Amino acid sequence: MPIAAVTQADELPDGDVTAATDAIVVRLGLGRFAVYLSSVAEVGRAPHVTRVPGLPSWLAGVANWRGRILPVLDLRPLLGAEAVPLDSRGRLLVLTDGGHLVGMFVDAVDGTTMLGGDVAAFPPASGPRGAALLSGQVPREDGPIAVIDVPSVFRLRDSLPRGRRTA
Repeated sequence: MPIAAVTQADELPDGDVTAATDAIVVRLGLGRFAVYLSSVAEVGRAPHVTRVPGLPSWLAGVANWRGRILPVLDLRPLLGAEAVPLDSRGRLLVLTDGGHLVGMFVDAVDGTTMLGGDVAAFPPASGPRGAALLSGQVPREDGPIAVIDVPSVFRLRDSLPRGRRTA
């Protein structure tokens, strides 16, 4: 299903106005993470993925997605979540950045939320690489939500062996 971002202006307590943007909330293990809708091209059922030998564990493999070869990521190990097989709630988020696409496995999609001026710095707790994938966190009544930094996710490509880079 294609996704469209929604933006509205929120007034902060000190009178400043900041743009609030819709984000999709997903589960990776026991954690909740938000991805700005402007970075999500599509959400769909998890496809069959072909593992490519010699790739790091966070690169699950490649899939045929609407006739294109799509690299598929599993960020759970980098973010400190257990990488268990996906069940029927598992989904694929197709992320976009500068015309490039990559798939990302998530354990479930919880819905949407608005992100604005309440995004606070994220305390580094999931190791150096995992922390670099997060741009902050937002407090919510039912617990904080970490915000995934999509450009940093795309920069993971730079850590692949030279002959293995895709997208």
